[in-house]
Amino acid sequence: METSIYRVFDIEQDAAALDRAAALLRAGRLVVIPTETVYGLAADALNPSAASAIYAAKGRPSDNPLIVHIADPEQARPLVKRLPDAYFALAERFWPGPMTVILEKSARVPYETSGGLETVALRMPSHPVARELIRRAGTPLAAPSANLSGSPSPTCAGHCIQDLTGRVDAIIDGGSCTVGVESTVLTLCTDPPAILRPGAVTLEMLREVLPDIRLDPGVFAHLPDGAKAASPGMKYRHYAPKARVVLLWGTLEQFAAYLEAQPPGCGVLCFEGEQARFGGHPCVTYGRRDDPVSQAQALFGALRRIDELGLTSVYARVDSPDGVGQAVYNRLLRAAGFTEIRLGWEESAT
Repeated sequence: METSIYRVFDIEQDAAALDRAAALLRAGRLVVIPTETVYGLAADALNPSAASAIYAAKGRPSDNPLIVHIADPEQARPLVKRLPDAYFALAERFWPGPMTVILEKSARVPYETSGGLETVALRMPSHPVARELIRRAGTPLAAPSANLSGSPSPTCAGHCIQDLTGRVDAIIDGGSCTVGVESTVLTLCTDPPAILRPGAVTLEMLREVLPDIRLDPGVFAHLPDGAKAASPGMKYRHYAPKARVVLLWGTLEQFAAYLEAQPPGCGVLCFEGEQARFGGHPCVTYGRRDDPVSQAQALFGALRRIDELGLTSVYARVDSPDGVGQAVYNRLLRAAGFTEIRLGWEESAT
């Protein structure tokens, strides 16, 4: 299938491209769309064959649920069995924006979209191109990250072109994503509600609306064998470059000393301004230390850069997982397959 690339920078001046993309979506085809988090591989969420085509294009396991994107909170009504008060309180505070809410699905949402679950994940993106395309298509859009399954998520159109050329019908170029990691996913189907995947809407922010919300144990641990993922991003290894990644906890001095004992050629994933400490080792940076927002924005591009350099193993500096840092640590843990070493402690990989 030949890929057509529609570059959309101003909706009003380039409306024809959005109309062509909307027509493709109504016909059950696949269109890559920009959002504020990462680029999404979109299809009609209510069309079972279109949802199945997303899994095929990405090479994604069919039990990994898709997030359904809507343009207005009221668009959720026919998609769920009921909308609790908490849904509207969350939507008023955080939508449009990088938050996904899981509710019990209605029969209108096919199991191909929900990953076989009785729940549906809903999000209202803040990117104007994404919301306008949902309106023009006249249907909610299922849209997981627009990358090959398991690889680092795409934060610019170029990443999508690398991964999905020949697998999709159109790519809308909306510039670089401003958030850089996927949305926060929370479920209202448990008591108390729980965060299943951290993102830019943090635990502290959510507690201002839902005081009893908690972090699910699966946020920082891998799922037991055979367990179904209740949310995208809960699989064991995810967001990963081809290189082996190991997370190192400790001071900059401890990190540098550890690297001195490693063979030349292994890579370093570190913070801006630290490269000079690792002479002889190729370095890739991902934001500034003590600035998890900048880390989130740079993380997936940095993981892709690791593969561009041809590195086979990389040691990654990690920072305290507070606020948005929880999202960064969650993505790094899965990129590393949960392999981490705490320097200055009893050193053992988990």
